[in-house]
Amino acid sequence: MNNAIARTTALLSTCALLLTGCGGGTKTVTNSPTNSPSSTTNNTATNTAATTGTSSGAIPIGIAVAQTSNVALLGQEEVAGAKLAEKYFNSKGGVNGTPIKLVFQDTSGDEAGAINAFQTLINKDKVIGIVGPTLSQQAFSADPIGDRAKVPIIGPSNTAKGIPEIGDYVARVSAPVSIVAPNSVKAALKQNPQIKKVAVFYAQNDAFSKSETEIFQQTVKDQGLELVTVQKFQTSDTDFQSQATNAINLKPDLVIISGLAADGGNLVRQLRELGYKGLIVGGNGLNTSNILPVCKALCDGVLIAQAYSPEHPGEINAAFRKAYNDEYKKEPPQFSAQAFAAVQVYVQALQALDKKSKVNKLQLPELRTELNKQILVGTYNTPLGEIGFTPIGEVIQKDFYVAQIKMAKDGSQGKFTFLK
Repeated sequence: MNNAIARTTALLSTCALLLTGCGGGTKTVTNSPTNSPSSTTNNTATNTAATTGTSSGAIPIGIAVAQTSNVALLGQEEVAGAKLAEKYFNSKGGVNGTPIKLVFQDTSGDEAGAINAFQTLINKDKVIGIVGPTLSQQAFSADPIGDRAKVPIIGPSNTAKGIPEIGDYVARVSAPVSIVAPNSVKAALKQNPQIKKVAVFYAQNDAFSKSETEIFQQTVKDQGLELVTVQKFQTSDTDFQSQATNAINLKPDLVIISGLAADGGNLVRQLRELGYKGLIVGGNGLNTSNILPVCKALCDGVLIAQAYSPEHPGEINAAFRKAYNDEYKKEPPQFSAQAFAAVQVYVQALQALDKKSKVNKLQLPELRTELNKQILVGTYNTPLGEIGFTPIGEVIQKDFYVAQIKMAKDGSQGKFTFLK
């Protein structure tokens, strides 16, 4: 028996050494037997430094967005905005002298990727809160995990109906599609008051696109227009010849597309190649400069409603805009601004909480709970303008815009021009 115990002890010691050596990568926290990757968020820790990562001199905030897959065209912009926020707020002293540290996990483009990213950030990386995921479709699957673990979640680009209602720990800085989407249809009518017939396209496998198209279709009816056809596609599709031809045969004056950047850009291109010459309205999934290399010169004229303008007045937006221009040599897009704003909310909520109860003296479960409360009662002057939250986590935002894509004739470059 004693020999068996000795062999078991030696084996466990070897395993511990192997686990330590195979950790790999840059980690915010060091796992111990009572703080392992498989531990739940309710584990009792001896102090907040051990559980939040401040022992390494920084407070970890999780960033769970799509860095791969076709959704990466949006997620990469969110990574850029989050990194600029990390640099900016740490240069200002972080959380009353303690820096923040962003911990990135790739959600890819599906629900499973988002779930895995959330579980890793919560249970292994021990973050105090999460910015993400990129898609509403992913949020409906991953956000309940964070809510059950009582980890604050701020959606940077989740605009579908019902996101804040997922749980008490779920909020978003992305205004709901019901507020933003109608603005682009109204802008199209202003440009061409003769619009009568409308064709709608949407990605039926994406929760956000399905939610957004309902708003678009209702707006069409509210404006007294005729909805001549509703065409469905998949976000993974590249060939839209059949749907585009069916719509064009009905002679629409306006086309409205709810999809993502890659599929939406290809649909725009193929509509133009098949001879459609009317106005096109793109939904929020097309709201990225990454669409420009997809449809190139044929992107010209597409109208897209915006929750952000680089020209918005204010010190914080001026700083964000300059930092983005310096880094990427172009104007910042909405998804970057929203990710920046989400990180800002965490930082300023932590600052306010720290003044009432020092965050480095709170154990992780309590810190997450108190931080969530603070987030919801705060007001934040962000690049998006002044925002706050309703008691259920819905963003309160005042300023909205509509932009139109303007492309060079050769399609080599383009930009979003904001309409007055």
